[in-house]
Amino acid sequence: MLTVLLLTPLIGVVGIILGCSTERQSRQVALLASLANFALSLVLWGEYDGNCGHFQFVQDWSSVTFCHFIIGLDGISLFFVLLTTFIIPTCILGTPTLTSVSSSTANISAVKSFLITLLVIETLLIALFVVLDLLLFYICFESVLIPLFLLIGIWSHSQHKVRASFMLFLYTLFGSLFMLLSFIGIYMSIGSTDYQLIATSYIQPEVQNIMWLGIFLALAIKTPLVPFHIWLPLAHTEAPLAGSMLLAGVILKMATYGYLRILLPLFPEASSYFTPLVYTLCTISIIYTSLSTLRQVNLKSIIAYASISHMAIATMGVFSNTVQGIEGSILLSVAHGLASPALFISVGVLYDRWHTLILPYYRGLTSTMPLFSLLFFVFCLANMAVPLTANFIGEFLSFAGAYQRNPFITILASSSVVLTAAYTIWTYNRVCLGSPSRYLNPRLDISRREFYLLFPFLLLIFVLGIAPLVVLDSLHFSVSSLIYSKISPSLPWPLTRRPRPRSTSGWRGSAGWRRQFGVKGFLTSVC
Repeated sequence: MLTVLLLTPLIGVVGIILGCSTERQSRQVALLASLANFALSLVLWGEYDGNCGHFQFVQDWSSVTFCHFIIGLDGISLFFVLLTTFIIPTCILGTPTLTSVSSSTANISAVKSFLITLLVIETLLIALFVVLDLLLFYICFESVLIPLFLLIGIWSHSQHKVRASFMLFLYTLFGSLFMLLSFIGIYMSIGSTDYQLIATSYIQPEVQNIMWLGIFLALAIKTPLVPFHIWLPLAHTEAPLAGSMLLAGVILKMATYGYLRILLPLFPEASSYFTPLVYTLCTISIIYTSLSTLRQVNLKSIIAYASISHMAIATMGVFSNTVQGIEGSILLSVAHGLASPALFISVGVLYDRWHTLILPYYRGLTSTMPLFSLLFFVFCLANMAVPLTANFIGEFLSFAGAYQRNPFITILASSSVVLTAAYTIWTYNRVCLGSPSRYLNPRLDISRREFYLLFPFLLLIFVLGIAPLVVLDSLHFSVSSLIYSKISPSLPWPLTRRPRPRSTSGWRGSAGWRRQFGVKGFLTSVC
């Protein structure tokens, strides 16, 4: 089934190239392929067994490929795949301006290329989340850069689009070189790049530290954490709407997935050793970017800097080494992948009407666009992580796990609650409240298409905020296997390989453990 999930967008690409002669047909084929993939991912979720922590739907194509091509799915990668297949159809629906120009042959070719780029990105992202080999992970991690570079450099209407695309490409490529060196070092030490084989192998702690730093640098640039964040605000500002939605919705989650799939299970001692460094960078990122957001005048830059702060909170949850923190980081990543694209769509609604993103030009939209103002207010609440939204549950669990790891740093980082509310309320006040702006002519409220595009985001944000166990129940065993299969750093290291418990039976699978360590039991004890 995972193979079909990977091939469906490529079938859509072939259909666009061979069977579409108009823009409308191309869009219909691309939308059909992406929606079919989303439906298939929902079927995959329905068939997924959340009561075991090992990989499911495993398919091994090593006998017919030149490399160790093996794919599989667990609770950690499941929701990143679902998020990817959900975001791509909204990217296609959210860019109608490409089809509103003349229907010349050149424009039809441009639309086809744009849609093909989106479908190729979908295939590469899904492959990144399901491959079980370090070499294939690196190939997919880097391959996403190429269509994303074209997406920003070709289809953006900004003056600085080339500079933004090159900054995105060069920044992430620079960090990925160190990741490649670390992967080569792993292969030279163990003789394989298979996740599951490496997870049962012993690597000297000193070697772990060096390899960990190389991989962390690449992922910290992709997160991004301060001081590696310079590329993101520019890329968001200059990218077209689909590019901004992809960056905020899925691309930034590649780093979170890399932490969970590579650094924690393969380098447990190095992850524990460098946790103070990670927490320091995350706290600086949270405070610095929150204060920087208060000084921004571009609407896209405001959302971009806010994304850095939220992903830093998720990173703190990942390195908390607790069930609550890791599950909260995954839920926060999914929630951020819903709230931020919705905010970018809202900003795109304003740009389509007045062709400016400069904040001082906007004021008093509640009098002319009441429905838009209401939806924008709800998404701002989600960005602030107020109760009943998925962002609140994710941030709460991330901070709860981080507090168990380092209370002082977590208290400093929790200042983001106040700072996020400050810049979000300030932005909404400038855009929607007050008297109407004298710089802008009145325009119609959001159209039916724009409402239908925003409504799924609105629905999912509240559904996951009210019933977070929809996600968390599928994460318990995968996250517990990730934590409790690692050897404690306090134990003396043997000279030979030490077996790691993988069984889901006994005390780890019992109801008593679920009550004591599970997120559901944690929420019950708090409430």
